[in-house]
Amino acid sequence: MQLVVSRDYSLPMYVRLRYEPTDPYVVRACFFTDSDEPVEWVLGRDLLVDGLSRSAGEGDIRIWRAADRGDRAMYIALGSSGGTALLEVSVQDVKTFLENTQALVPQGTESGHIDWGAEMASLFADS
Repeated sequence: MQLVVSRDYSLPMYVRLRYEPTDPYVVRACFFTDSDEPVEWVLGRDLLVDGLSRSAGEGDIRIWRAADRGDRAMYIALGSSGGTALLEVSVQDVKTFLENTQALVPQGTESGHIDWGAEMASLFADS
């Protein structure tokens, strides 16, 4: 993955994507920066799937294909009160990762992988 600094300059960035079948709607992206702690973003799995074929997302997370790179790259824009980051990602890497998640939890079957009793208990414990 590359952190896009300008039109002509990018920096390599190490990112670990993680998918847990017990939280089947999301992908966790841990970005390792110069700080002691990685920065974690939670991305919708469907958002990443949609971003493979068209522009997707709004607000804090947006994804689109890199038109000037053919089918090789896509962009992910992350925004927060602390600033924004534009990342260039290999389409094939994202596609392979998502195929692996689909092997674990096929799209459309996510709700069957959630422990609804535990979710309800957690909601009531927080109130």
